[in-house]
Parts: sequence; structure tokens; C-alpha cells
Amino acid sequence: MIGSRTPPRSYLFVPGNRPDRFEKALAAGADAVIVDLEDAVPPESKTEARTAVARWLAPEHPVVIRINGADTPWFAEDVALCALAGVAGVMVPKAERVADLQSIATVAVERAVLPLVETAAGFENLRALARADGVQRLVFGSIDFQLDLGILDDELTAFRSQLVLVSRLANLIAPVDGVCTAIDDTEQLQRDTTRARRLGFGAKLCIHPRQVETVNQGFVPSEAELAWARRVLAAAAQARGAAVALDGKMIDRPVILRAQAIVDEAEARLQGSK
Repeated sequence: MIGSRTPPRSYLFVPGNRPDRFEKALAAGADAVIVDLEDAVPPESKTEARTAVARWLAPEHPVVIRINGADTPWFAEDVALCALAGVAGVMVPKAERVADLQSIATVAVERAVLPLVETAAGFENLRALARADGVQRLVFGSIDFQLDLGILDDELTAFRSQLVLVSRLANLIAPVDGVCTAIDDTEQLQRDTTRARRLGFGAKLCIHPRQVETVNQGFVPSEAELAWARRVLAAAAQARGAAVALDGKMIDRPVILRAQAIVDEAEARLQGSK
């Protein structure tokens, strides 16, 4: 959950106009819950939803709030809501302008700002957005991004890689990949999650509680990876700086560092679960 020593792997959306689902979302096992005031809430219910969320918020269960965009009449009041106790982060839809992010950071002080990159304009300004005040990590709104650019197939590897690169250059936490719309297709979700992790993402958005466990498991080292990493570290320790091979491959410093990172991540997740 938010506040642990390890960054969230899973972010689960729950509609802001369904307070009856808030507690269920918290109990679903996601590392972070996003109370959605944007896409999930029709215009006529925006004010009512914001009021319900404000009434429910509490420091005991910190959540992320996805606010409405800066070009909407609900933006200012949504941002004000995010200054309340119980809000750990602000997810900003169709993030395109640094000024919008800075206005959020000024009001919602010390909250993590999570820009959703889901338009061509947002992607063009990626580097500036990543360095804006309060930004913790970038989030890829892949479905809206495809719509904005007219991309018919899920051929987004180049764009995903840029989010990873820009995040690294800005010293941000590894970015969050977009949703998988196949709620009941576990194999598809596993493939999507594996692809995201291999590309350098650190988390994924979830639209249903059934997706959470698969996503969580997809962003931790597998037993095979952990076994390999421990063998590498053991061989390197035994060699004491001398050249050494394992499984017919030389073990050099980058390999050792990668192995150490896998072990460290596994141990951090284990401690975080206690």
C-alpha cells in the first residue's frame, strides 16, 4: 500500500461516485487505490462524487485521486480536495502543460503528482513534465494515446521506451503502464505485465480487482530469476574479484549489479509485506 518502502506495483481504479466500492477496493490487495473523479463519473455527478470522496477520506487509508483535467470546470475544486488528509497522490489526466502540474503541487503540497501521458502534446512535452514540481512517476494512458494518434494496433513499444528513458533521466520512479482491458483474460494480462516489466516499467494500472494479483506477481522477481541471481552472487563472491564464468557466460560487473538488484528487490518486497 502507499507509504511502504517499495514503490507501488499495482494501481487499482475505483469510481468516485461509488463510495460503496471504496472499502472493497482497499481490500483487493493493490499497492495503491485510485479514486477516479474523471472518466468513471458522468458530468452531472461530479460534484456529488467529490463530496462523497471528501467525506470518506482519512489518513488511515491514503489513496490517489484522479482529478478532472485542467480544461474542465471541476479542476480547481478537485485540486482543493487533494489537499485533504488521506490523499497521497494526484493523478492528472491528459497532462500536457507544466504550469498545470505546478498549480497542483502548490495546493496539494507534498502529494505525489502522477501525470497521465495520453496525448501527442503530452508526449511532446514529456521531459518538461517529468521535471515539474512534485512529479513522482509518469503514467502511460495507452488507450487514449492510441486514440489521439490514430494508432489502430498496440504498437507502442517506442513510446513506452521513451517514458522509461525520460523517467530515468529525471530520476523518477519507473513509470506506470496503462490498463489491460481484458478483465477475464489472465494470460493476456500476464503477457502485458511481462512486456511492461521487460521494457523497464515498474507498475501497471488495473481496472478490476481480479487483475491485481497477476499484476503484483508480474512485477516481482520470479523464483527462477532469484535463483539465478543468488548463483551469480555466490560465484562472484567465491572468485573474489577474479574473472569467473557461470553457465558458460562470463560474470562481469553489470551482471553482478543486476543480480544484486534482483535480490534486493525480492527482499524489499518481502519486508514490505510484513
